[in-house]
Amino acid sequence: MPIKIEASFAFTLERPTDVLLQFEAAAIPEQAIIERHTRMSDAEHCAWVPAQDDIGERIWVRAQGDFEVEYTALVRPQRQLPDIAGLARMEPHHMPGEAVQYLFDSRYCQADKFQPFVNSEFGGTEGGARIAAIRDWIADHFSYEPGTSDSRTTALDSFVERRGICRDYAHVLVTLARASTIPARFVACYAPGVEPPDFHAIAEVFLDDPETPGGGMWQLVDATKMADPADTVKIGVGRDAADVSFLTSFGPNNFRRSSVNVTRTD
Repeated sequence: MPIKIEASFAFTLERPTDVLLQFEAAAIPEQAIIERHTRMSDAEHCAWVPAQDDIGERIWVRAQGDFEVEYTALVRPQRQLPDIAGLARMEPHHMPGEAVQYLFDSRYCQADKFQPFVNSEFGGTEGGARIAAIRDWIADHFSYEPGTSDSRTTALDSFVERRGICRDYAHVLVTLARASTIPARFVACYAPGVEPPDFHAIAEVFLDDPETPGGGMWQLVDATKMADPADTVKIGVGRDAADVSFLTSFGPNNFRRSSVNVTRTD
């Protein structure tokens, strides 16, 4: 079923400033872009560059004054959707290079601090069964509370507070997966059913591919349980939120507004 996306945001730059944007649905095999339209204010410089792991694109903008972005798209997700609990863990020495970097700690995901916890809390599980147990544990123990975290909040902070927004849920899931020696990355995405409607964040884990001997595959996981992988549209991926923000300003900016509407179509 195609997913209709409508997104817009605006900000003001007091002086000429470089800004890195990432908000367009990624053109990748697991999702077909049926149509898309991007409109942005005039800028001194504007250039599309590949994003992390070649999933999606970032847009370099150099501008001053009021800047507005309007984006619409129609996208058909078409990914594999096995029962994640039935997928095996891939042994580290069999992992491809693309997955190895997502075993390491990152700015917001300090996995080394959580190894004792995952061993005690989830010690009877492994692979996809452990990921499902982690997802359910976060959903059961955390409260979704907008305004309780900010750009400085780490997975450790969220774990202590037991509350946050999608960004925080994703950081905790990524962290606990890495502490379990399962590669995990942060995914910026669009998904219907997200409340309140906004740019969404979930996790993606690398597990054994039962259809490809010796192969692995990335699987989407949402600890908020608001996004269905079958309807999720990826924007980009990264080690954590720092890698895949929809707006990164290399200078002061006044963020004025944003609006996101994502719906299923017939």
